[in-house]
Amino acid sequence: MSLQQKVYLITPIAQNRHFMSRIIIALLLFISSTAVAQKPSYKEQHRPQYHFSPPSKWMNDPNGMVFYKGEYHLFYQYYPDSTVWGPMHWGHAVSKDMLHWQHLPIALYPDSLGLIFSGSVVVDKNNTSGLKKGAEQPLVALYTYHDLKKEKAGKEMDFQYQGMAYSLDKGRNWTKYAGNPVIKNNGVKDFRDPKVIWHEASKHWVMVLAVADRIDFYRSENLKEWSFSSSFGKDEGSHGGVWECPDLVEMTVEGTNNKKWVLIVSIGNGGPNGGSATQYFTGDFDGRNFVNSNSKETMHWLDHGPDNYAGVTWSNTGNQKLFLGWMSNWNYAQVVPTRSWRSAMTIPRTLYLKNAAGGYRLYSKPVRNLETLRQQQHTLSVTKPTLTNGLNELILSFDLSRAAATDFGISFTNEENELLKVGFNKEQNQFYIDRSKAGDNSFSKLFTGSAVAPRLLSSNIVKLHVFIDHSSIEVFGDDGSVVLTSLFFPKQPLKSVQLFNDKEGLSLQQAVLYQLKSTW
Repeated sequence: MSLQQKVYLITPIAQNRHFMSRIIIALLLFISSTAVAQKPSYKEQHRPQYHFSPPSKWMNDPNGMVFYKGEYHLFYQYYPDSTVWGPMHWGHAVSKDMLHWQHLPIALYPDSLGLIFSGSVVVDKNNTSGLKKGAEQPLVALYTYHDLKKEKAGKEMDFQYQGMAYSLDKGRNWTKYAGNPVIKNNGVKDFRDPKVIWHEASKHWVMVLAVADRIDFYRSENLKEWSFSSSFGKDEGSHGGVWECPDLVEMTVEGTNNKKWVLIVSIGNGGPNGGSATQYFTGDFDGRNFVNSNSKETMHWLDHGPDNYAGVTWSNTGNQKLFLGWMSNWNYAQVVPTRSWRSAMTIPRTLYLKNAAGGYRLYSKPVRNLETLRQQQHTLSVTKPTLTNGLNELILSFDLSRAAATDFGISFTNEENELLKVGFNKEQNQFYIDRSKAGDNSFSKLFTGSAVAPRLLSSNIVKLHVFIDHSSIEVFGDDGSVVLTSLFFPKQPLKSVQLFNDKEGLSLQQAVLYQLKSTW
C-alpha cells in the first residue's frame, strides 16, 4: 500500500482531530514536494518531446483548464502509484505558452467523500462565491466525487456527486468546500464531469454535466447552490458508449457577426474508427435549454482519429477557444508499451466555427505558438527521402485537377523498415492514417491499423498539416476541417520522410518539412 493510500484511509478517522490533521497535511506536502523533485528524464522510449505527458505513472482526462494572470493551468486525472488507472487525483502543471510546462504538486487528493474525477475550474471575477479574502480572485474547481466503496458494494447507484474546491493563491493551494457535495446524486450510475461557464446574458453560472446517455444543465448564482434546468441528447447524436466530459462554448461564426453555441461530448465507445471519441452539437442556448440546429441523427466528430478523447477548452480565454485532448483510447490505453509513464495530451488547438459543408462545422488548427519550435526547413520530394530528427511539422498541398495519382501522401520510415503512412485517397474521397506497419501493435487486438475520415470540402486543392512526435501523429486536413490523431509505437523513431503516390503525375503546390525542437 502506498503512502498516499494510507493517508486516504486514515483521513476520515482523523477528520475531527486537530493534531492528526496537521500530521496528514505535512505528509501530503512531503509527498507532493518529493514527486515534483524527482524530475523525469523525458528520454524514455516513445516519450513525446513537444506534447504534455506526466512526470511518471498514469494520466488520462485533462481537467480544470483555466487561464489566469499569464498562466495556462492544466489539471489532469492522475494516479501517482501505478501506470494503470487507479484512485484518481488531480495532477497539475502550468505554462506560459501551452508548450513548455512546469510540473506542480498534486492539486486534489481523494478524501472521505471519494476519488477525484474530472471537472473544471473558473475564475470567480465578481466574487459570487464570497470566497475572496485577499488580492487574488478565487479560482473555483467543480469536480466529481466517486465513492469507490459504495460502487463496490453494488447496492446503490448514487456513488457519484459533485464537489467544489477553491484556491486564493493563483492555483497553488486548494481548499475543499466544507459544504460538499454541492450537487447530490438522485440514483444515476454515471453522473459526472462538470464543466462550468458564466452565462453573461442571464448573469448565472451554468454547469454542463454528463448523466448516463444525456447532458444535464444546472444553474447557480454563487457556485455553491445549484438548481436543475434541463436535459439534452437522450435521442440525439451517437450513443455508442456512455457520455462523458462535456463542454459548452459560445462561438462567433467565421466571417459573420452570428453566434452559436457548441456542445462538445465525449463517448466511451462507438467512435468513427473504433473505441472512444468526441462528438459535438451546434445550436442555441438561452441559459437553460440547448436546442440542436441539426437533425437528431446527425453526428459530427471533432477528431476522426482513434486517439483524441475527453478534450475540453480552457476557460477565461475570451473569444479564443483553445482545446486540448487526452491522446489515447480506452480500448487499449492501459496496455500501450510505455513503462514509467502512460499517456500524453494532444497538441493544443484553436477551435473555429464555420458555416461550411452543409452546416456549422468546428475547425481545429494547431496553436500559433508551435511555430516557435521550428528549426531546419526542408523541401520534400517523391524521389529522395529526407532525414530528420523524428520531430516534425509538415505542410503539404496537392492539386487534384492536375494530378493523375489517386492515392498520395507522406510516408515515415526507420532502419527497422517500420512504416507510417498519411495520405488522401481521391477515389474514396477520404484522408487516412495507416499505422499497421508502424511498430508494436501486439499489446491489443483493438489497436487497429488504419483510421479514415471523409473529406468535407470540394476544392481541387487538398491540404495536409501534419505533426509527428516519437509516438504520435496529428493530421489537420483542409485547414482543419478534418482532423485525425493516432498513436504508434516504433522500435526506433521514424526519421526518414518521403512523399509517395500510386501513379506518376503528382501535382504538388507545397511540400515543406520543419524539424522541431523538444520542449522538455
